[in-house]
Amino acid sequence: MSFVRVGGVPHHVVVEGSGPVCVLSAGLAMSWFDWDPVVPLLAPHRTVVRFDRPGHGLSGPPAVAPSASGEAHRIAGVLDALGLDGPATVVGHSIAGFHAEAFARLHPDRTAGVVLVDASVEEHARVPAAPAVRTALARTVATVLSAAGAPAALGPLTRRAVVRLSRPGLAPDPAPAALIRRCYATSRVLNGALLENTHYRAVAAELLALRERHPLPPGVPVTVLAAPASTRWTRRQRALADLLGARFEAVPGTGHLMMLDRPPALAEAVLGRQLQGSLAGPAEDAAPPPAHAPGA
Repeated sequence: MSFVRVGGVPHHVVVEGSGPVCVLSAGLAMSWFDWDPVVPLLAPHRTVVRFDRPGHGLSGPPAVAPSASGEAHRIAGVLDALGLDGPATVVGHSIAGFHAEAFARLHPDRTAGVVLVDASVEEHARVPAAPAVRTALARTVATVLSAAGAPAALGPLTRRAVVRLSRPGLAPDPAPAALIRRCYATSRVLNGALLENTHYRAVAAELLALRERHPLPPGVPVTVLAAPASTRWTRRQRALADLLGARFEAVPGTGHLMMLDRPPALAEAVLGRQLQGSLAGPAEDAAPPPAHAPGA
């Protein structure tokens, strides 16, 4: 576990394994340890980089409102700070799918592949009015809730509830209680989650604009993995794959938190389906035990 400074903000980073670089970026209000079941499958073959965006996990509070280009440059900045300048496969879950695609469009020479994990889809997003007012409002709400003690009282419980509701059969949150308290009982994480949620539409609209100006790098593989939440959701995910010229796969037996429910599916998407046989087996039925970073 280490910290690197990007844009003046300390970013919590965990690097494991060896080989070509793979970056894992989790969704709104998720943390580095949510990738724990996937890392043991990737680390023998890849240098796996996990980082927490500002206001997430153990990273510092956000200095500015998020944007699609800003998050793409953040990924590049993290890799630069680690001295990893070769092409990377970027895996983006949920809202981080916006960031992964933006990275590929803005840093084509640094992109070896893109994997979108039940990624957010907004086909007709428009930039909301008064972004500065929205930022101020989000920060004010976070300040008021923090002064009232909401993060300590409700943060860990909210995290547990959201994870259960995002998994098939209301499966429990596997993260240790100490890590949950360390992250989700803080005003920092509340602030980060509110700010990202507030600017969700703006980030989506910016990505639509980037698609018109910056093509995906030719020949770079893109994979869209979708949880079968509904027929409409599957249709939208398939349309995203068609738009990006990507391979599409609906992953059965999984909810939105695919990294917890079906880690082999993610590993296969990163490593290539020729390795499917080596990844199948016990991991298909039960995720490996979490491998937390020392000192976490």
